Amino acid sequence: MSGIKFTDDHEWVISDDKGEALIGITEYAQEQLGELVFIELPALGDEVTQGDACAVIESVKSASDLHSPVSGEVIEVNEDLVADPGIVNEDAMGAGWFIKIKLTDESELDTLMNEDQYLESLD
Repeated sequence: MSGIKFTDDHEWVISDDKGEALIGITEYAQEQLGELVFIELPALGDEVTQGDACAVIESVKSASDLHSPVSGEVIEVNEDLVADPGIVNEDAMGAGWFIKIKLTDESELDTLMNEDQYLESLD
């Protein structure tokens, strides 16, 4: 896996050399949402577009959308989150990933923040 990238909306994406990418929400985002109680994931084969909502996240505080940081086809979903949304609260940047996509435009990664830029944006 190559470097992690971030959005202003607190999503992360990690791409690999096969043109695939894991997507999830940041530690900061899960802290702001609080205890997650429901997650609705897209279907396999769905097309996601950079910046568009691709999953629904509900917490005890509010409902929110996961916006895809990059465009592509959904090739895997983290089914564990459907049964136990709290996994995101426990490990947002690891076991709490939401979807894996096949990238359609790897250059979109260049529009995202690196980790240092993201951490600075939180200050």
